[in-house]
Amino acid sequence: PGTLFELAKVEWLAGYGVEARQTLARLAKIHVDSEFLGAHREEIHEWRARIAAAEAMRRLNHAMVAHETDPELLQRIAREANATAAVVEAGARRQRPIRQMKTQLWQTTPEEGQRLAHFEECMVSGRANPMGIAMQPRRQGDRIVADVNFGAAFEGAPKRAHGGAVAAVMDDIMGYVLLLTATPAFTGRLSISYRAPTPVQTDLVASAWMDRRDGRKVFLVGDLRTAEGDLIAEADALFVAIPRERLA
Repeated sequence: PGTLFELAKVEWLAGYGVEARQTLARLAKIHVDSEFLGAHREEIHEWRARIAAAEAMRRLNHAMVAHETDPELLQRIAREANATAAVVEAGARRQRPIRQMKTQLWQTTPEEGQRLAHFEECMVSGRANPMGIAMQPRRQGDRIVADVNFGAAFEGAPKRAHGGAVAAVMDDIMGYVLLLTATPAFTGRLSISYRAPTPVQTDLVASAWMDRRDGRKVFLVGDLRTAEGDLIAEADALFVAIPRERLA
């Protein structure tokens, strides 16, 4: 059962969410009475529940911006949210295997069409971030392509996504390009050219790819377009590669 559990974690962190859930279901069915499953049942449950809670909170965040709401309901939301926050804050601080989370990203090369996730609390592409954009990147040849929909809560101006949110998307998707060559690197410079207003609550497509490399300097480019292909923003960036041991 330990092997199945580790497989499920690798699948989840690699972006294979459906496969990870199937592996966990298989684990629960085959080893329903095992000591291992009993010992890890709480971890498995927390893993699923954290994602579900984040998704629900993102939905509420966007709904509050996009819809008319009765003042009494807003007051109720405030009371319940503050009460719930107090309970969560009273718990112990989370302990996460940060070194492992950083290094395991570079151990395999993403497969064609694979849904990617480098860090589930990432504000751009993490499913466990309650304030995140929840971008969904995948490999497409030598590029990374991502489905993006800026919810109403990401407004900068009415009906338009904040330019900083657009920049965050381009920075994040460029980071995924580095996985294709297993090249850990940090953003050194990011330049965005805004070609059109970015609509909220609209399906968009972000793309990024490597332009060239000069030693430790990795030059990346990308763009954000409507589903119909109309250009919204262009980006170019310089990332600086680092040795894997510096990820700790």
